Amino acid sequence: MSYFAHESSYIDEGCTIGEGTKIWHFCHIMTGCTIGKYCNIGQNVVISPDVVLGNNVKVQNNVSVYTGVICEDDVFLGPSCVFTNVINPRSAVNRKQEYMKTVVAKGASIGANATIVCGNNIGRYAFIGAGAVVTKEVPDYALVAGNPARQIGWMSERGHRLMFDEKGLAVCPESGERYILKDSRVSKV
Repeated sequence: MSYFAHESSYIDEGCTIGEGTKIWHFCHIMTGCTIGKYCNIGQNVVISPDVVLGNNVKVQNNVSVYTGVICEDDVFLGPSCVFTNVINPRSAVNRKQEYMKTVVAKGASIGANATIVCGNNIGRYAFIGAGAVVTKEVPDYALVAGNPARQIGWMSERGHRLMFDEKGLAVCPESGERYILKDSRVSKV
């Protein structure tokens, strides 16, 4: 086995788990999951059937990732964040055929206790504030917060708030990388 799984965790048959991945206490990795290389799955995490996690995904304690969710490489899922997969759940109505897809794109971070309502994709390097409730698409590099989540700024790939000048240019204080804001979209120069 090229990955580590704590003895208290359950891993159903039919999962693919990449080398160097660590799965900690009291987790349940359900059938059909694909988990990439060098992921870290914190304590008490549920990964539902057919979820896909890319390489180097960090899933903190008490996270629920439900069927329909795809996390690309380098995604961070903060403690107790949760995804939904049905827009109108009812206990007495089986809606397994109505699961909606949600993609969390490369490098995005989702803060502690945030809720991602199904069908709303999270853009590359976006940053979802703690406790936010995401009810619509989040653009690349966007910083969103609140309930419902609203965009309050832009973030660099290193996780620093970007301050754009009058020409629409910003510099990440950590990496020195430059970004441009044009037509309400941010891209790296």
